[in-house]
Amino acid sequence: MDLRECARIINAEFDGRNFEVTKMNTLKDATQSEISFVANAKYIKEIQNSHSGAIIVHKDMAEFVPSSAVALVVEHPYWEMATLSKYFAPPIEDASLNEPKIGEGSVVSPKAEIAKGVIIGKNCTVMAHVYVGANAVIGDNTILYPSVTVYRDCKIGSDCIIHANTTIGSDGFGFATNKLGEHRKIYQNGNVVIEDNVEIGSSSAVDRAVFGSTLIKYGVRIDNLVQVGHNCIIGEHSVLVAQAGISGSTTMGRNVVMGGQSATAGHLSIAPFTTMAARSGVTKSINESGLTFAGFPLMEHRLWLKLQGKIARLIK
Repeated sequence: MDLRECARIINAEFDGRNFEVTKMNTLKDATQSEISFVANAKYIKEIQNSHSGAIIVHKDMAEFVPSSAVALVVEHPYWEMATLSKYFAPPIEDASLNEPKIGEGSVVSPKAEIAKGVIIGKNCTVMAHVYVGANAVIGDNTILYPSVTVYRDCKIGSDCIIHANTTIGSDGFGFATNKLGEHRKIYQNGNVVIEDNVEIGSSSAVDRAVFGSTLIKYGVRIDNLVQVGHNCIIGEHSVLVAQAGISGSTTMGRNVVMGGQSATAGHLSIAPFTTMAARSGVTKSINESGLTFAGFPLMEHRLWLKLQGKIARLIK
């Protein structure tokens, strides 16, 4: 779409050069052919450093848009970003793509469905009722158990095991809300990238990114019934135990361990080699490596044990 048409769709004030917009992206990652947005004053520095060709912005922050970018001035940037995201969503199925390519030695059940544009590596096993969406890529020696679903554009590495009923690349839980309490879907136009030697249990979900990729790094182990939100990064060799929930845009270092039913709030950073006991609730970033935490609100595990001992003595 050209920029003038984008401006028309969101009823933006438009005064600047017109160009063909290839996609939407974050302020940090956008290029001159892409459009971004800002909905919070804390990102003013990122506006000034952005290489985006155009930025959806409120009039109060329009002055910070660099001369290299076109300001699309609207009253509610987040809402209008959601409006525009629909127009950059790729087709769910794409008949124009090439037939799928299946590597030597791979076994694909006749009851599986492999969409066009898919590439499956060597010596893979794809079992009954698996669905692999358009343009998805599966590496060598990977096993997809029955009823695994891999949405379009997602990438799974080599030597991975994905257990039954798990979904890779479903939409992240993203929407904008207006003053009337109405919700508008933010189309999740990114993907999921799973690196090599990852195992994911049954009935888990890894959501695709809004922009860019949700990333599961090398050697991660994910149990059954785990939720990984959009735009998360799970560090190498991390372990996520059953019913753990990782909110969107959480970044974990390597070898993080999350016990059963533990959870994080969104937009947090977790230092490498952090351990969170079962039912831990993480509401703030953890910056020091090698510590063990428990409880809600989160505290170091030894302190939590002492607290539980004191409570037990009080009720005797």
